[in-house]
Amino acid sequence: MDDKAKILLVDDREENLVALEAILSSLDQDLVRARSGEEALKALLTDEYAVILLDVVMPGMDGFETARDIKRRKKTRDVPIIFLTAVNSDPDYAFRGYAAGAVDFIAKPFDPWVLRAKVSVFVELHRKNRQLREQAILLRDQAALLRARAGGPGMPQPGELTARFGEVREQVDAVLEQAPADLRPAVEELSRRVEDLYAALEGLRGPAASPTEP
Repeated sequence: MDDKAKILLVDDREENLVALEAILSSLDQDLVRARSGEEALKALLTDEYAVILLDVVMPGMDGFETARDIKRRKKTRDVPIIFLTAVNSDPDYAFRGYAAGAVDFIAKPFDPWVLRAKVSVFVELHRKNRQLREQAILLRDQAALLRARAGGPGMPQPGELTARFGEVREQVDAVLEQAPADLRPAVEELSRRVEDLYAALEGLRGPAASPTEP
């Protein structure tokens, strides 16, 4: 799997897109261009993005309308949006930007170091969230595999299965501690299922043997 995150750059002016690419190229991520709000929405249908840099003033669908459409879609509502606008723009723009769902609002010309630092934070958050999702899927598959094997021919002894599930429980707990708010319900449900299976395996082992009377 490609470890690079996708960053969506939305601006109708070529020189602005070139400037953004020059500033962000050192992050070594996939920079995707969109020259309009409509083009940005189309790009978001097919790919997952770590962050969107969105110009406010564009012909046709402006940045505010584009952001509202992005936030209305279940697939993209959690993608962070950073608005970019001219320094002499309407003071009301910042308020409207945050109301539309932006996480930040930066005036042009912006400090390249500041913009790069802000974008890198969202790229890292995106990477962590993706890792947590992959770990949760892996743990769920491991739990399902162990459950399917229970009772089958050549199955491991209950004590061995219990030991394996003990390892799975530890991994689930580690994922749960790091899981962001939007993933916690799924990880908590996985944790409950693992606990149920662990309890069932403990039952298969039966009570500990009593010491023999002399």
